[in-house]
Amino acid sequence: MKAIETLRATQRACARSLGVFARDVGRGFFEISHNTLALLGLAVVAVVIFGAGRADLRAQVELHALQWLQGRQETRALEAGDLLSLVGEQAAVSRATAVDPGQLSREQAAVAQWISRRYQVAPEPIGRLVQEAWAIGGHAKLDPTLILAIMAIESRFNPFAQSSVGAQGLMQVMTRVHDDKYQAFGGVHAAFDPLSNLRVGVQVLKDCIARAGSLYDGLRYYVGAANLVSDGGYAGRVMGEQANLKAVAAGRKLPVNAPIVAPPPPEREPLTAAREQPQAEQAQAPAAADKPAQLAQLASPAAQAPLR
Repeated sequence: MKAIETLRATQRACARSLGVFARDVGRGFFEISHNTLALLGLAVVAVVIFGAGRADLRAQVELHALQWLQGRQETRALEAGDLLSLVGEQAAVSRATAVDPGQLSREQAAVAQWISRRYQVAPEPIGRLVQEAWAIGGHAKLDPTLILAIMAIESRFNPFAQSSVGAQGLMQVMTRVHDDKYQAFGGVHAAFDPLSNLRVGVQVLKDCIARAGSLYDGLRYYVGAANLVSDGGYAGRVMGEQANLKAVAAGRKLPVNAPIVAPPPPEREPLTAAREQPQAEQAQAPAAADKPAQLAQLASPAAQAPLR
């Protein structure tokens, strides 16, 4: 019996010792944790106080936090199969060359709708080109239907068109020849921006007409046929399509498959003996005044390709 009591007393003593040990360990852990959290809190407060006086530091923290949040959002979106939330741009619509045809004047809207059906292109971007043709045509003192007719014949309203000799964009301007004109629009890649190409093309056209002295001959300069016997009917087709566009703008119900009826070319004034020059002399020493015309010829694929 005595041995059993001794064993029980030993067990009770061990239990008390273990309890004391556990309480001491728990109390120490609590003190350490409490002090650690207090130190961490003090560190956070110190960082906040320090950062409050450093605008650059605050900006960096905000930037990193924003990037982290965006990264988390993108990861969740991709996991959910939502690609557009990752690549979408709310400002992308500002780059679109488009306008609601309902915002155009009556004649502009009629022309835009007719071109849209005739050339199978969307009315909204065509509406913007029509709007721009009217605006820049007023500045350049050129009929807007002429500008639109050139785009129709040159590229069929394809802003990414390129000829075999490098004429580019809506109005098929030779970018490498007129690269200086594109500097006002940020560089030669603006040749594929519809409005920039239109504006540069109008400048080239205006220069050609001024150089040639008439619309018909200006179109021959524009296509690169100023020094050739024939322009392949180019000027006639442009003026024929312009006549169609004028009729539509005036309110006529013209079918979309209306033919292009080229007007007869103007009669040429015969050369007098005093104005004639020997062909050999012309071949050996081209006049300096012809240089702009030679450059203008490069503004169209007709310069080095069969005339259209």
